[in-house]
Amino acid sequence: MAAGLLLLPLLLPLLPPPGRGQGFGQTRFVCTSVPLDGDMCAAAALGTGSAEELKSTVLQLRETVLQQKETIMNQKETIRELTAKLGRCESQSVVEPPSGDGKGRKPSVSKTTMGDLSRTPAAETLSQLGQTLQSLKTRLENLEQFSRMNSSSQTNNLKDILQNKIDDLEKQVLSRVNSLEEGKFNPRNESEERGKIESTLTSLHQRISDLEKGQKDNRPPDRFQLTFPLRTNYMYAKVKKSLPEMYAFSVCMWIKSNASPGMGTPFSYAVPGQANELVLIEWGNNPMEILINDKVAKLPFVINDGKWHHICVTWTTRDGVWEAYQDGTQTGSGENLAPYHPIKPQGVLVLGQEQDTLGGGFDATQAFVGELAHFNMWDRKLSPGEVYSLATCSTKAQAGNVIAWAEANIDIYGGATKWTFEACRQLN
Repeated sequence: MAAGLLLLPLLLPLLPPPGRGQGFGQTRFVCTSVPLDGDMCAAAALGTGSAEELKSTVLQLRETVLQQKETIMNQKETIRELTAKLGRCESQSVVEPPSGDGKGRKPSVSKTTMGDLSRTPAAETLSQLGQTLQSLKTRLENLEQFSRMNSSSQTNNLKDILQNKIDDLEKQVLSRVNSLEEGKFNPRNESEERGKIESTLTSLHQRISDLEKGQKDNRPPDRFQLTFPLRTNYMYAKVKKSLPEMYAFSVCMWIKSNASPGMGTPFSYAVPGQANELVLIEWGNNPMEILINDKVAKLPFVINDGKWHHICVTWTTRDGVWEAYQDGTQTGSGENLAPYHPIKPQGVLVLGQEQDTLGGGFDATQAFVGELAHFNMWDRKLSPGEVYSLATCSTKAQAGNVIAWAEANIDIYGGATKWTFEACRQLN
């Protein structure tokens, strides 16, 4: 035979059990290769040994699977514990807002409040202090320019004192940065040091504001701008006058921003029971939108370039028709925006923040960052010619009959500032 081997069928078991027939239906045949001079009994024993080895291997594999299953269960428990710890850590830090489709569908995010500063990471706090210092330095430079035109020894002396204070604050911030980088910063002293720096900043801000007030007597009441340098939930301006019931309106303003992502909320008007009665917002990567009674229309504005732009939005309750103007030219229009819904009276009008509750509930991620001026509102739809006159600073331009831009009509909070602004003369 081939390879000198004899294939013998070995009958296992060799004899049928007692009481049973000898039919092949109750027997199992195993073919085993046996050498010509080999022992068939040894071959049978070898076959039996292979079956035992297979059985042993199966048991070992089953035991291994059980061990791996136990290990996986332990790892899942560890993962759950780590996830819980991570969640607790994240709840104590600033949560970045996920992207949304629009204001009406925004997700809930934790808000950065003044009381949360003690839980803000030290590096972020230093960054905010640095931005505040830069804002104060810019205001001081404007004061220097003004003092050169209206020089006085008292103004110059005060300017020197303020400049020295800013230099000292910058040194303190730089020292804290170095301490953090070297790992020598003692967290026990963080609250005390932050308190000292913020106290000095408050004093510095007040003294600069006192200097700025000296200019108010020398300018017309409407020649000013509001500046919102930081994205916070406590910096805003409030219009003292509320709105009447309106079946049409036009709102116009000069605006300048290059904030990213989104310049935020130039203004919001809330009434009892409806926080989004009238809102202009550019949030996240969405285009600028206007909301009326929580209904949304996307506006075709291209203004987030760091340059001054004049924008207007008109609306009438009949069929919800709206029009958008940029720099005196109509750029878009639409209809069915909150049709036959009059703007409700007795609300709160805020500049620079979006209201989630009446007069509050501000969210830092939706705060306006930039400059704003000549915010006017009418209870009628302006014509294209009237809008063009406003955008070109024509002598024919009229102030709003509902809200007119004047310093006496606006209160500012949280570090927002007023500064001299003359439209069409200091553009870009």
